[in-house]
Amino acid sequence: MAEAESGEGRMTLVEHLTELRRRVIVSALVVVVFTLLVFIFYNHVLHFLSAPYERVTRGKTGCGATATTGCKLIATGPLEPFLVRLKVSTYGGIALSVPVVFWQIWRFVTPGLHKNERRYGIGFLFAIVVLFVLGGVVAWFTVQKALEFLLGVGGGDIQPFITADKYLTLITLMIAAFGVAFEFPVLLVFLLLVRAVNTRQLRNVRRWMIVGITVFAAVITPSQDPFSLFFMAVPMYLFYEIAIVIGRVMKR
Repeated sequence: MAEAESGEGRMTLVEHLTELRRRVIVSALVVVVFTLLVFIFYNHVLHFLSAPYERVTRGKTGCGATATTGCKLIATGPLEPFLVRLKVSTYGGIALSVPVVFWQIWRFVTPGLHKNERRYGIGFLFAIVVLFVLGGVVAWFTVQKALEFLLGVGGGDIQPFITADKYLTLITLMIAAFGVAFEFPVLLVFLLLVRAVNTRQLRNVRRWMIVGITVFAAVITPSQDPFSLFFMAVPMYLFYEIAIVIGRVMKR
């Protein structure tokens, strides 16, 4: 059994390249399929994504809004609606394909790992996907507050007309920024696991980490509003404390 397990990870360079090509092709095909699905159901996706903007502008005058409907996103060129559809379809296809792509990466590297490394790897893979999705969900519920601040901070005499391209770019960047930020505990636990840091060091730099997390959140949030900063910085600090607890359980 031990020989079989050790032999499982022994592959020639050609076999490695063949396996890599197969994993890349599968991942690419999955991205294409999901992109086509989002392209087909684009109207439903756009309605869902534009809902926060319509809620914020509901009842406002000057953009066709009524008491029950908000302002609609606009296009400033004949090609923009089609380009927006392509962008939404591509981003949506990539986002939906992330679990499959990560699984293909995991299946490619698994043969070269020992049993205990595989056990840790599954945990890290699961945590990466779950935390990224959690970050995206928090970003989604933060968007409306961010829009209320951004559209109102200039005063009531300014009537904003938001293009679909810029609005959807903001939404995409918000989800990506929160998703990346919420991977913070994975990084900390990894550093604890390889003994690059220990829980005593993490406890000693708490005050500096609060400052660092706040600055990081202020820089990475694309909307640059206080609500996004708050909803990113607070979970990141909670993750920091959770990582310390996990490190103490692991006796690091």
